[in-house]
Amino acid sequence: MQFRWMSASVLAMLVSGCGGTDTQTDSVAVQEEKTVMETSPVEGVTFRFIETNGIRMHIAEMGDDGPLVLLAHGWPESWYSWRHQIPALANAGYRVVVPEMRGYGKTDAPASIEDYDIVHLAADMVGVLDALGEEKATIVGHDWGAVVAANTVLLHPERFSSLVLMSVPHRGRAAESPMEAMQGRFDDNFFYILYHNEPNGVADAEYDGNPRGLLSRLYLSPGSPREAPEVTDPKRSAGGWIPRLGAAQGLPGWLTQADLDYYVAQFESSGFRGGVNYYRNIQRNWEITAHLANRKIEVPTLFIAGQKDVVIGGATAPMLTTMMEGVINDLRDVVLVPEIGHWIQQEDPAATNEALLGFLKSL
Repeated sequence: MQFRWMSASVLAMLVSGCGGTDTQTDSVAVQEEKTVMETSPVEGVTFRFIETNGIRMHIAEMGDDGPLVLLAHGWPESWYSWRHQIPALANAGYRVVVPEMRGYGKTDAPASIEDYDIVHLAADMVGVLDALGEEKATIVGHDWGAVVAANTVLLHPERFSSLVLMSVPHRGRAAESPMEAMQGRFDDNFFYILYHNEPNGVADAEYDGNPRGLLSRLYLSPGSPREAPEVTDPKRSAGGWIPRLGAAQGLPGWLTQADLDYYVAQFESSGFRGGVNYYRNIQRNWEITAHLANRKIEVPTLFIAGQKDVVIGGATAPMLTTMMEGVINDLRDVVLVPEIGHWIQQEDPAATNEALLGFLKSL
């Protein structure tokens, strides 16, 4: 059987469990550093390091002026996940900045798990604006980046003029603990979010030992052919995650060998621990966000997803609209791209860019 790595109901728990506080980080004057002299696989993109929220962050940039668009990637992803959007947005007159999120790529990866909670992640995004001398931005997030983007706008509404969420809808804060709900639902069966929360870094160790094996099994389209999985026993005791995901029988049309090699090299260098730490804060995020229970997103918002993205679990555009309208006051549109899966901005960049640019030009 093919393992479904995210169901809509469990996703709702994860999204609803993320929030933060309005407490500002100790304010310091963040200094921009010189441009990093490194070769970019995307023509026109440059790199540099900035200081934000107490960490050194590696960012990709294109476009010197125009309204700022901040792109936040998810797990297990990279700035490179936005390779098709960066030039499209920059060529349309926007200043595009794509951070390697905390714990990813060349950005710092603090040791403490608590340093990856939603308060820190939101403050990172605000710190990028500060480092660039920008007062406001549109923030766009995919997967975990969508969770970060939604909560950053809730925590720092004065700094963001609009919001785009991809794949992960915003449902507000859950009434019950998301981790307790997942534990009750899956018990001793395997579920990757519970696996990520096991002690002693067992998930990190598995992924670090075979980054190509993990990424090549995740970066696929809904209909991509796979080998039979090595592990079919649903019990956690039967094994980790990679053997539960059938090996790919070739790359999908939207991913070249060079693309996959670039991703693999990034995770071979950084490891997976930083990204997995986002999952280790799901319970903490829920505990520190009680004050966000009735807070709504006020800025203009767009939602984009693949129609076959397992995250939305078969929900239609009207269903997603109804789901989000109670917690987003200005939901402009819900765009579902037919036949597309979770990696929306890579699987169908043309449809993604059309939706993005149409939304931005309408503001």
